[in-house]
Amino acid sequence: MKITAELKKSFYIALWFILLTFPIMVIRVNTIEQIVIWRWVNLLYVGIGSFVLSFLWQLFLKKKSRSVQTIGTKPSPLRRLLYEPKFNRPALVVIAIFTIIFPFIFSHYQVNIMTTALIYVMLGLGLNIEVGLAGLLDLGYVAFYAVGAYSYALLNYHFGLGFWTLLPVGAILAAFFGILIGLPVLRLRGDYLAIVTLGFAEIIRLILENWNTFSFGPSGISNIPRPGLFGIKLNSEQSAIYMYYLLVIFCLLAIFVVHRLKNSRIGRAWNALREDELACQAAGIDKTRTKLTAFALGATWAGMAGVLFAAKTTFINPASFTFLESAMILSIVVLGGMGSIIGVVIAALAIILLPEYLRVFSDYRMILFGAVLITMMIFRPQGIIADMRKKYESHKTSGSKIKGIDQNG
Repeated sequence: MKITAELKKSFYIALWFILLTFPIMVIRVNTIEQIVIWRWVNLLYVGIGSFVLSFLWQLFLKKKSRSVQTIGTKPSPLRRLLYEPKFNRPALVVIAIFTIIFPFIFSHYQVNIMTTALIYVMLGLGLNIEVGLAGLLDLGYVAFYAVGAYSYALLNYHFGLGFWTLLPVGAILAAFFGILIGLPVLRLRGDYLAIVTLGFAEIIRLILENWNTFSFGPSGISNIPRPGLFGIKLNSEQSAIYMYYLLVIFCLLAIFVVHRLKNSRIGRAWNALREDELACQAAGIDKTRTKLTAFALGATWAGMAGVLFAAKTTFINPASFTFLESAMILSIVVLGGMGSIIGVVIAALAIILLPEYLRVFSDYRMILFGAVLITMMIFRPQGIIADMRKKYESHKTSGSKIKGIDQNG
């Protein structure tokens, strides 16, 4: 009977995939001969493939649910690799060595793509503070990204200030705008908060696009200098390697800071705010300060990422800071796992690098990319790596003891 239910569910999933991909996989318009080509065999492939994969996945989940035990469960190889010291030390050494030698074994193009991915790692970690830890749904996070980028570009253009001077300035200005948007939305949460932050981002983008005397409008700002290295002149390839190592350092700094914040007093206040705002306030936590701190610290990393982005590309315009960027960063947080630092890092690398390496599939690469995201959200909604919470249980042996156990949240 259960097998019949699983077959029925797989059938409906296959039908859903067929309807979803029908206009793209079946219909093809030949604009030269002005005819429509119907590729029905592709429909058969999509239906059979999605049915088989769905059925196998349900069998896997069924088998996994039978083997799961409440206490003393043997952790999965991935979790042991990430969280147990005797496993993650060799893995960290391998990752560190690969990170160091990466620019010397891959092409200039690959280094630039990886640098872009590292910028999104910083953005994902910053938004993870607001969405993953504090539960504040922010759809306008790209506005803080734009503030950082334009603060570097404009202050350098008008006053000739350098990268290292303006990097903290961009972070401070973004934090100021984070507090500015946080003040009027203290009473809002959920969808209402998302709509207000989205409107704030659109206001910033429209100001940058239409205020020509201030931001040079749609034409943007060019010839933004790259960060210097003790006065040494670097060519384009050397500059790309230098930017790569800078991003690695800042990403490690972001991981360290977010991890410390997560396990600090303010981090526990964010978790309480995310779980139940009324209970959080009843427990004596200052809701106003907690929210403003989340907005300010999350925006700080976006401002720093914006400065690094402007220094990397040497050109910015309002088209680089649209709602699509906010949606991409939010996808990184959700796909990686709300509140999970390692999950956000993996998701950022996957979302940015996967479309680039799927270029071999030409017209179908974005379809495959979207299918991966949809599959993840259906079958693993908690993300790639779920956030770890510490639970305490008492065990009566010779005396009353309390043992802390790390489990999935």
